[in-house]
Amino acid sequence: MTQVTSEEAQERLPELLAAAEAGETVEIRSQTGRSIRLLANTQPKALNPTWPGYPHPGSAKGLIEVPDDFDDLFT
Repeated sequence: MTQVTSEEAQERLPELLAAAEAGETVEIRSQTGRSIRLLANTQPKALNPTWPGYPHPGSAKGLIEVPDDFDDLFT
């Protein structure tokens, strides 16, 4: 974990952001004694990365099969 003062953080912000993105925890201490931690927000991996995120025409083609006698069930 990297610990810096708020003054150091202002001077080294790009470096500290890069460290947080790489998975390191960065703690910034203020003059009042409080601290703030920078952590990368990791997005969960998509179950199917090829899915565009929304349905589109034909996206279920081949997944659903309607039997020939389907209409007979309702007569």
